[in-house]
Amino acid sequence: MPMQKGKTPLMMLIEALAKLLMEKRHSCFIGRKDDSEKVDDVLEGFFFFYPKMLKQKVNIVTEFLLLGFSSFGELQPVLFVLFLCLYLIILSGNFTIISVIHLDRSLHRPMYFFLCVLSTSEVFYTIVILPKMLINLLSALKTLSFMGCATQMFFFLGFAVTNCLLLGVMGYDRYAAICQPLRYPILMNWRVCGQLAASCIVSGFLISLVGTTLVFSLPFCGSNKVNHYFCDISPVIRLACAETYVNELVIFICGVLVLVVPLIFICISYGFIVHTILKIPSAEGKRKAFSTCASHLTVVIVHYGCASSVYLRPSAKYSSGKDRLVTVTYTIITPLLNPMVYSLRNKDVQLAIRKMIGKTGISLKTL
Repeated sequence: MPMQKGKTPLMMLIEALAKLLMEKRHSCFIGRKDDSEKVDDVLEGFFFFYPKMLKQKVNIVTEFLLLGFSSFGELQPVLFVLFLCLYLIILSGNFTIISVIHLDRSLHRPMYFFLCVLSTSEVFYTIVILPKMLINLLSALKTLSFMGCATQMFFFLGFAVTNCLLLGVMGYDRYAAICQPLRYPILMNWRVCGQLAASCIVSGFLISLVGTTLVFSLPFCGSNKVNHYFCDISPVIRLACAETYVNELVIFICGVLVLVVPLIFICISYGFIVHTILKIPSAEGKRKAFSTCASHLTVVIVHYGCASSVYLRPSAKYSSGKDRLVTVTYTIITPLLNPMVYSLRNKDVQLAIRKMIGKTGISLKTL
């Protein structure tokens, strides 16, 4: 039996079964009435469930089309050059921070250990999104496979959640250093630092696994056009051809846990920090204490502000143009801001960079 266009083998089998039932029903008219009524019951059940079965076809979408910046037309090559420059600055800036902290023993302290982990996470975070976005800016075919989209979302969410949790831990580190200076070596010993960093990474990817599973367990049988430049939750879940309320509710709760809880924790930590700093008698002492927190606080405001505006609301309120601009901020500007803020505002990092440049210069002269 030849396969009809647009019909799967399962659909053809179901339709053949329906045809046989109709023939059976017709033959029952000349037989017993009970048999006819039984076939009527079967047919009634069949025609009730068959449309629903058609609606619940899963994973018919095999690839997604990332519309991204398609509406910018001829400006896409300009955007490519701009984003490529920013991408290279992000990589070089974060690699500089990682290298300086690793090589300079004076920076082997908890604060810089967490900064090193954050910079590493930021590097992978941008690698997950920006290379594909750059390719799509120059490509006519802006597709990503179903599995590729799920993989991108998993790693993007994993590193994003890890960053949020790390910023919360860094807030606690500043609290312990300023408010509990005598107990600081005990509170933030290297074992504790390692456990906190590992907990952030594991928790980040577990939450990411939950979020990605909730999105891609839904059936996708309609449009495959993702109105974004990467596979983010809101633009993808809107394409599902099933009820998404429960999935979105669980994702929203996870978003609250990831964004609001650490932010409250950071605010409480800084409340104690401000209270302690105000007790310092000298103006120089107050300025020095505040300067150690300024860099972290700047990154927290930008990161949490942008992420909260996108993820702490239902996908029904998703606005492609506005949200694309906001996500550019936290996928490009925040990873760019992190090394710039810490290198420009932190004297220890500035000194370590000068020392590293000086050693490099001496090595080159020796050669």
